[in-house]
Amino acid sequence: MSSVLDALWEDRDVRFDITAQQMKTRPGEALIDCLDSIEDTKGNNGDRGRLLVTNLRIIWHSLALPRVNLSVGYNSIINITTRTANSKLRGQTEALYILTKSNNTRFEFIFTNVVPGSPRLFTSVIAVHRAYETSKMYRDLKLRAALIQNKQLRLLPREQVYDKINGVWNLSSDQGNLGTFFITNVRIVWHANMNESFNVSIPYLQIWSIRIRDSKFGLALVIESSRQSGGYVLGFKIDPVDKLQDALKEINSLHKVYSTNPIFGVDYEMEEKPQPLEELTVEQLPDDVEIEPDEQTDAFTQQDREPVFSEELGLAVEKLKDGFTLQGLWEVMG
Repeated sequence: MSSVLDALWEDRDVRFDITAQQMKTRPGEALIDCLDSIEDTKGNNGDRGRLLVTNLRIIWHSLALPRVNLSVGYNSIINITTRTANSKLRGQTEALYILTKSNNTRFEFIFTNVVPGSPRLFTSVIAVHRAYETSKMYRDLKLRAALIQNKQLRLLPREQVYDKINGVWNLSSDQGNLGTFFITNVRIVWHANMNESFNVSIPYLQIWSIRIRDSKFGLALVIESSRQSGGYVLGFKIDPVDKLQDALKEINSLHKVYSTNPIFGVDYEMEEKPQPLEELTVEQLPDDVEIEPDEQTDAFTQQDREPVFSEELGLAVEKLKDGFTLQGLWEVMG
């Protein structure tokens, strides 16, 4: 079984100058907000760009040269603050500071909204990042969490229970622990019947492999979690064997559906829906337009005419071209 996590880099990495394909949304990723006129003040000061906010990352690209871009995954973010920055486009102004860490390297980003008086840059990025941080149950393996209430699984938004299996032994100790299994569209949960706080929640996103193997307790369902989640090997005994095989079949089926369209749990909606990301990141070619000179005479377009005194106005005015009078120009304007 291949983990969805194998291909998932968008929320974990900081990447520069990514390809047009990498800028597109992956399955389960959704564009939440699009902000034009955003400057990457630290890396590309003076360059007007566009900031795209998805449920997994933020993407900035230059409007003049879209291949100059960066992608910042929310999981790499250490801190977000607002401070004063010196922008070539805005001067001294409030900016969004984002401190990140990716592959043991720290990066700092400063984004400035070129449009004055708009707080949307700060509210969008900070709110979506907070939504990401508070929805980790969808994406992270959890041990001894607050999962059960009144012997029922505390469901996450958009989560559905597909099966509940009683009498499931957790084989993590020598004698085993008897408990209950919940199989949902997002994860697998087990808890001990005698102590509900002794539990584990395993999102499909973190499952590396799942299969039936022989153990000292007989045939068991063995789940290996991803390296990122700690590389746990968890064994569960379900009797009889046909019930064990049915559980494996159901989990594999749900994992396959999840892999096609993962639920990352970051739910945040703007009042105005942005355009699809594919439409916003297409490199635009220069317009094939020729500007033809206008041969018409216009009294207003002639430059650098000497000033003369107008007795009619009592003021110094630019000398009019031959054939034009102030009275005639007033009539045209009227």
